[in-house]
Amino acid sequence: MSLSSILGSALSGLQASQVGIRSASNNVANVNTPGYARTEANFTTRVIDGRGFGVSVSGVVRVADAFLQAASVRATSQASAAEILGQSLDRFQAQVGTFDDQGSIFSRLNQAFSSISSAAIDPSLSVSRLSVASDLQSFFDEGRRLNSELRVLRQESDTRIGSTIGRINELTTELSALNGEVQSLSAAAADSTGAQNRQAELIDELAKYIDIRTTTNGDGRTFVSTSDGVPLVENGPSVLGYAPSGTGAAGVDYARITIQAANGTAQMDFNSHIGSGELKAHMDLRDIELPILMEEIAEMVSGAADAINREHNDSTAYPPPTTLAGRNTGLLTTDALGFTGATTVAVVDSNGALAKQIDVDFDAGTLSVDGAAATAFGGTTIADFVSALNTALGADGSATFADGQMTVSATTGSGVATLQDETTPSDRGGRGFAHFFGLNDLVESQRPLFFQSGLTSTDAHGFTAGETLEFRVNSAQGTIAQNVSISIGGTSFNDLLTQLNDTVSGLGRYATFSLNASGELVQTPTSGYGSFEVELVTDTTERGNTGLSFSQMFGVDLAATANRTDLPQVASRIRADSSQLSLARLDLAGSPAVGDFVIAAGDSRGGHALQAALTRQRSFGAAGRFSASTATLENFAARIAGDVGSRAAGAERAMASAQSLKSAADQKRADVEGVSLDEELANMTLFQQSYNASARLLQTAKELTDTLLSLI
Repeated sequence: MSLSSILGSALSGLQASQVGIRSASNNVANVNTPGYARTEANFTTRVIDGRGFGVSVSGVVRVADAFLQAASVRATSQASAAEILGQSLDRFQAQVGTFDDQGSIFSRLNQAFSSISSAAIDPSLSVSRLSVASDLQSFFDEGRRLNSELRVLRQESDTRIGSTIGRINELTTELSALNGEVQSLSAAAADSTGAQNRQAELIDELAKYIDIRTTTNGDGRTFVSTSDGVPLVENGPSVLGYAPSGTGAAGVDYARITIQAANGTAQMDFNSHIGSGELKAHMDLRDIELPILMEEIAEMVSGAADAINREHNDSTAYPPPTTLAGRNTGLLTTDALGFTGATTVAVVDSNGALAKQIDVDFDAGTLSVDGAAATAFGGTTIADFVSALNTALGADGSATFADGQMTVSATTGSGVATLQDETTPSDRGGRGFAHFFGLNDLVESQRPLFFQSGLTSTDAHGFTAGETLEFRVNSAQGTIAQNVSISIGGTSFNDLLTQLNDTVSGLGRYATFSLNASGELVQTPTSGYGSFEVELVTDTTERGNTGLSFSQMFGVDLAATANRTDLPQVASRIRADSSQLSLARLDLAGSPAVGDFVIAAGDSRGGHALQAALTRQRSFGAAGRFSASTATLENFAARIAGDVGSRAAGAERAMASAQSLKSAADQKRADVEGVSLDEELANMTLFQQSYNASARLLQTAKELTDTLLSLI
């Protein structure tokens, strides 16, 4: 072996040892760096003419397992999504509280009925009556607060969607830039592990926000796509776009997330391609989980108001109020009266003596005044009935109906009271005469709290031709199946239903619409499209001059159903004068004559009926995850409490499970990619010894050269 070959072998050993020491020291320095994968220096023997001439460094590579990395990335996305859902639902559950928590909406409901019970014991005590109004208002105020909290959570999720998309764009841009760096270093046979480790760190962060998969090209570049294959980083970064709405109110038409590929092709709807991660969790919270809670709480609050109004409308104060002004029903004077059964409207003086008794038989279409022979309404519309009632009241009072609202008044010094017939109580849409029109509501609302309108398909729809309903149909995958615009035409609800059910220009391909016996709009999915969602986007309609739209009357969209929580208020007239709280009832037993006392001070029958509203069976509509059912208000409130708690607990369990899977996947990955200090210290010792051996070989070659030169 020549001296030059000895020197070459020694120098290559020194260089290789330096690379090995540098690799080991980098590993030790990054032992706690997230996303760092240890590196190894690969060596090959240099052979020339069959003889060894030292060692070459073939490259420094990251020790990584693509399959373990993919498992870790998937687990990261799922754990991040579960964590967002768990934290948000737990936060709301803490706001709701339980039946035992003082100040919770459930405790306030019980307190309100406890106050009603106290007032019923002695109706003459003004303090008890004031407590009823105060405690009921406290219950409705708490419902509004919870609805506001849900809106805040929705707004936060929407804002987080925007900021998350901004961060995703930053990550994909940096990943794309690193791809260029890695490609250049690989082409130059230089060490690219630093850039690759940075890429791995960015990919781990990106996986928190959205589910991804990665592939590595032969030139070292890493391509990133969604789980279903939509490119995020390829020959450049794709750009996601989204504009937060800035509100979490029910009924907001949130913008779609778009993606534009690096080659500048047209933007594409991206919502359906998001499968997991924080982005998916915030979308699910905003669009599914929180709206469900909004609807369920709205059904409880509106159900409580309706149950209380049912009894209050069948009761009266002592003395009775001079005027009973009803709610805005959205009905028109030309609508069919639509009532069955019987009821009584009475005018009573300030001492409780009967001044006039009008018995109404809706089945026969007649009125009977003070026991006289019955006379026909003279027609079948609301206008016909109001005219007949006004005539029957004569000099003792008046009745009007305008802009959806009925008003019945007595002359000065007298009051008006109503009572359902015990045998065949009046009924329209499941509510009695006074209850349906809200003549003596304890809880008022500017918009409908229930959607059983009592209308039939032959009634005039009352909307102006050219007003529009805009719908969007969403598939089960989250894509927009179709946008449908309906311009109101025709005259009857039959005509409007025909437009809605048209399979070409309407929604008939996905669902059919009809009015049931209570006048409630029923949507039935078409076979094969049960998983599709029909969503109302815009409603420009108004029924007559009532100020109520199609969606508000029939509860078509989330704004109409969920926002009912914000509507109920204890009637201002009762808050101002607690004596108008209806704790008594008309006593018409024995066919009283004019001048007989039919209302007495201290009568508490109405109060006891109000108290029983908590435990009386009633119908609740479908809301959130609840299907339509019959239950007591007390039991329905318990279902709400149980559902909120179980959903929060379920989300917490899912979060714990996802985090456990993530920890296991991360540990498996770390076992391969992670740095072992013992192993690296052993490698450093090995490379130091190799370096020393190469140095001694150089020294030996030098001494040999010096000896040879001294012999010359």
